[in-house]
Order: sequence, then C-alpha cells, then structure tokens
Amino acid sequence: MKHNKMFLLVLMLIPWLSVPMLGKKNFKRFLPGAFFIVAWISVESILAKRRVWWRFYEKLIPNVMGELPFLLGPFFIGSMWILKFTFGNFFRYLILNLVTDFLFVYPGMFALKRIGIVTLVRLKHYQMGILFMAKSVLMYVFQFMVEKSRKKPKSLIKRLLP
Repeated sequence: MKHNKMFLLVLMLIPWLSVPMLGKKNFKRFLPGAFFIVAWISVESILAKRRVWWRFYEKLIPNVMGELPFLLGPFFIGSMWILKFTFGNFFRYLILNLVTDFLFVYPGMFALKRIGIVTLVRLKHYQMGILFMAKSVLMYVFQFMVEKSRKKPKSLIKRLLP
C-alpha cells in the first residue's frame, strides 16, 4: 500500500522536472490546451465513476479522484510536450498520440492493475484507446482555436496601423 502511494506521488512529480526543458514560452503557449484536456478528463472521470468504467484501488489522497496523480503529472506535462513537438503537423500529432495512448492503454494499464492501483471494469482496452484518441483530437482542435485567436488581434492591429 505505501509503495503504491509513493509510486503515485513520484508519477505525479517526475514529469514536472522536465518543465524547465520545455521552456517558459512553450509552457505559456501550450498551457491552455493542457489545462483544457485535464479539465475535460476531470469531468469525464465523474461520468466514468458513475458508469464504473474503471476502479481505483489505490488513491494518493483518500476521497479524491484516483486520476489526480495522472492528471497533474504525465497527462498535463505530457500534453505540453506532445504539443511542443507536433503542433502544426496534425498527422505527426496523431501518430505520437496513437503510440503514447497505446502504451498507456495496454502495457500501462496491465501494469497498473498488477500493482493494484487501477483496473478497467466496464470499459475494454480498445474502448479506452478510442476515448484517448478522441480526447487527443479535441485537445488539438482547442489549441488550434487558441492559436487562431491569438493571431487575430495582431493582424487586426497591423491593418489599422499604416
């Protein structure tokens, strides 16, 4: 039990060590997309709990969603890294997400079940993979809209000024 809590704490904190390598500019740039997807998954987790898609046996903090260490660590920071390396090339983005989602859904979920953290109940692995890919597309579209809205004011200012 204590080992699992330590694992979850490390899982949440280790990705944050890479933030300085991400760079302040990229962190600010991709923060909206990462925040959006974490908020989306948080709401999705409420639905997942009601429909018993998965069950967390071990939580970092009792009475708090079991997804929290995953959301605040690898999903949040990982989303920023994926956006940094692929944004602007949707095909590359899809391929990288397909690989990372596959690794989480199959060997990752089997390992998490084996060590007693989480297991799928009413959701099959392939369904979780489809769900992850749909969220990936949603995050890309959201980030695209953010980027588009950031560019509009600059072009408007350029048109107004001689």
